[in-house]
Amino acid sequence: MLNKVANLGGLFAQKTDHPLANSHELKKVLSEIPRDNAFKALDELAGWLESLAGVDDFPADRRYDVIQQLDEAAQAHLKRLSREYFQTRLSRSEEQRLWSINYGFWTLLAAAYERCLLAIADKPRPGELARSVLPVLSIRLIVALRQILKWEQFHYGPSRGELWRRLGFALLAAEEAGLANRVVSLPGKSGMTSADLEYEKAMVFQAASLDSLLPLEIELAERLIAHFLPGFVFGAHVHIDSVYWSDLVLAQPPLRLAQMPAQAVPSQRFLKPGPAHEAMIALLGVLERGGDMPPEVDLGGQYPPKLLVRVLHHLTAYLAPIPPQRQYDRHRVMHRMSVLNGLVNAFVVFSGEFGGRPAGLPVESWVVENVSRGGFGAVLGNVPGEWLKVGALIAMQPEGGENWLVGVIRRYRRATESESRVGIQAIARQAVSVELKVRTASSYASAASIPALMLLDGNEPDEVRVILPPSTFDIREGMEYASEGKRYVLTPVALVEQAGDFELVRYRQSVLG
Repeated sequence: MLNKVANLGGLFAQKTDHPLANSHELKKVLSEIPRDNAFKALDELAGWLESLAGVDDFPADRRYDVIQQLDEAAQAHLKRLSREYFQTRLSRSEEQRLWSINYGFWTLLAAAYERCLLAIADKPRPGELARSVLPVLSIRLIVALRQILKWEQFHYGPSRGELWRRLGFALLAAEEAGLANRVVSLPGKSGMTSADLEYEKAMVFQAASLDSLLPLEIELAERLIAHFLPGFVFGAHVHIDSVYWSDLVLAQPPLRLAQMPAQAVPSQRFLKPGPAHEAMIALLGVLERGGDMPPEVDLGGQYPPKLLVRVLHHLTAYLAPIPPQRQYDRHRVMHRMSVLNGLVNAFVVFSGEFGGRPAGLPVESWVVENVSRGGFGAVLGNVPGEWLKVGALIAMQPEGGENWLVGVIRRYRRATESESRVGIQAIARQAVSVELKVRTASSYASAASIPALMLLDGNEPDEVRVILPPSTFDIREGMEYASEGKRYVLTPVALVEQAGDFELVRYRQSVLG
């Protein structure tokens, strides 16, 4: 693969006027990168990467050295902005700014390393790039491409097959040189890695079907995958219990083996969970029993056990020897549905005081394309606003219907730049708005009321499920409400779900005597 470009060395042996070709100037540039402003630092580093892309007479060995140093100078700033990205209360503009600088930098870095890979020569002359750098170069390229994949996942797609062709090219280059399994350490990174391991990590990440997780959960999933990676079985040989496959020369993401390759070819790679699945289940059991995260599992920080349990539940399901099948059959339909977002709007429509379709509310119109017992699949022509994300609460009313339903966005995927698809779980088909008051208040009459939705179907005997504003539920506090001349007591049972904009809880209900 690389032999056909090995004769380009003469071009890269020429001198260039680019400032980074001078080691003293490069040192000065790096020393002047701001240390306390990650946005400005990454903007300057990205600018230097862009400036290299337009220069043809830059010696290839020097180009590679410069790109490595720009890469290493950026890492601390990338980590800082990644941490900011996972804050729960970002505006759409803040989120987009953080996403763009991270995604844009990794995109430039990957393109720069790809150019270096094309410039490798078997027997380098002065200014050419030697094949000896291939193990580290291929790893750095796969890491950069994998970061692009992750940041695309943070925006829920669209999944581009071309990215997988580029990943395959990087791994094939290392394989053809017999270096894909050579383990090396990267500056600033703990442990050892190889081109094989980095590609495998990307393949497991894709196989995990992360479009039902929030960005922080996706980040934790990636870190857990890295920890359990030695337990997965990856290679060119298919096993009877292999679950996923990819082709290094095709522009397509890994697929389940339920969709078999048309024919066997040497560029195919196969994956199965192997011992990793049992290890993940064991860790999940420890956390569910109230145990601590083992010290050998390094996730780069401390995280709430409930968050880790949710992510591990997802990984153990989707990275199982038999991945989950659809719980309910889907039936293809095509009709419109009115949608309102958030508890405040849902409270209004379920109160019954303003009619079935109150004027002035921000009603969206979505096209439902399939329906099942569990919910709906819908297609959106555009992204309606900052609120649309996995875990968002919605009220929905099918076209021509009188009844509103309560749903939660469980999956979100951008099919194209102008079209998105969502999976909606219908959590109740009957609900009523109630104003609750905390029972521990000194006076029921003076206690501040809490707007809530009481879900009337799908409950356990003598229980009701209630949707509360965020950070409201307390297992030590009961609630009261009045309806049709009676007062009811709600005794806390459990917190079912906690999202950014609401809490779903269970209460035992009784009439106050």
